[in-house]
Amino acid sequence: METSQRWDTAALRMGAMVSLIFAIPFSIGASWAASRDSTALAIWLVLGAVGGFTLGAGCAAWVQRLDLPLSHGLVTAVGTYSAAQMIFIVVQLVSGNSVNWFGAFFNLSVVGGVGLIGGWIGRRLRAKGFVPSFERSSQ
Repeated sequence: METSQRWDTAALRMGAMVSLIFAIPFSIGASWAASRDSTALAIWLVLGAVGGFTLGAGCAAWVQRLDLPLSHGLVTAVGTYSAAQMIFIVVQLVSGNSVNWFGAFFNLSVVGGVGLIGGWIGRRLRAKGFVPSFERSSQ
């Protein structure tokens, strides 16, 4: 891979898929629980979504090969959240419901933070010698 590239798109794709698989179902569940006034369940589901974004960011940071783990973790988490949130907002607007803009932007800041944490986790895994299997087989 050419090292003058800024982004390892394969790593971003992998991390985004992990985020979509783990975080988005929890986000949808949290929204459903909040609409039913089940606050305790909504909080647990939000924590699950945060964990999913952290996992996706860590995955992208771990498999990227450009030595930019924090950037890849942050972009994966924020990009995946933003894409999913745009869809959620459009659905809310089309169905005639109000959109909690403050909540959307507050959650974006939380996701950005866990994106950096995921990036740090990916960096630490590489520093400890844990590399993805596709890199081990090519060595």
